[in-house]
Amino acid sequence: MKIAILGLGRMGFNMAQRLIERKHDVIVYNRSREKTDRLVAEGATGAYSLKELQEKNGGENSIYWLMLPAGDPTENTLKELFNLLNPGDIIVEGGNTYYKDDIKRSALFAEKGIKYLDAGVSGGVWGLKNGYCTMIGGEKETFEYIKPILDDLAPENGYMYCGKTGAGHYVKMIHNGIEYGLMEAYAEGFELLKASEYGDINLSEVSGMWNNGSVIRSWLLELLQESFKDDDNLEDFAGYVEDSGEARWTVLESIDKGVAMPVIAESLYKRFQSRQKDVYSNKVVAALRNQFGGHAFYKKDTDIRKSSAGAGKVKAANPQEGDVDASDK
Repeated sequence: MKIAILGLGRMGFNMAQRLIERKHDVIVYNRSREKTDRLVAEGATGAYSLKELQEKNGGENSIYWLMLPAGDPTENTLKELFNLLNPGDIIVEGGNTYYKDDIKRSALFAEKGIKYLDAGVSGGVWGLKNGYCTMIGGEKETFEYIKPILDDLAPENGYMYCGKTGAGHYVKMIHNGIEYGLMEAYAEGFELLKASEYGDINLSEVSGMWNNGSVIRSWLLELLQESFKDDDNLEDFAGYVEDSGEARWTVLESIDKGVAMPVIAESLYKRFQSRQKDVYSNKVVAALRNQFGGHAFYKKDTDIRKSSAGAGKVKAANPQEGDVDASDK
């Protein structure tokens, strides 16, 4: 089947490779040409502008699958495609898009007779080998038309028609919220193992053992086992964790629908905090403890991990008689 793929990042590049391997006619476009050239060498047809892409992919019911970063790259590309595509053409938006944006875009493209599907895609860098779990929203008829693509892109039983426009990205949004919660649970559990009197236990072996018959076995745990193999301490990693937006939308949706999601919300907030060097709210708590109880606090720029007990600490100058006991929080 003929398909154009726009955006050759970690996901888009491998998706194009997988379809090329399965003998689809793949036309590729990327803002920088190096990745386009690499896929041309593997059998793709290269395009170096959206106009050229449309000319090479032209024909009845042409398919354009976008795997671009959310925000301006996707919005600007869709605006340009709106002026280039013909009635009957099909856009599949596979990026990390907010489902409400899909609803607006679908209505706009429908005015010109262009079909729009939203596709939540999961699989990461392992998708080339294992396939991409794909969640589709939009017209059922259009979904049926692209099924030959999905059959080869996804693993067996790994794609689903989720419903009307926005449903694909909505299901993917919830998927990513759950993913945040799972990762946070693993992270907290292994942190406690590391901090315990049994902290020298081999965490890679624990991961592997749990993945054989335990109720918390998972692919994420397999990946964690690989990460632990070289170094339980993960010294090469900074504790800085980005978020791609879906968990934020999940939490906003939970507020809108009045559904309690404390685990997913907390896992998102932990990511926010991971990106702050010296969290202001923690300073407020330290200042309050110092004021009401005369509790020690660390001076700015003290290396707390290296300081000996009490080093770098400052007590309140005049703690009041009758202050709260030192055991108070």
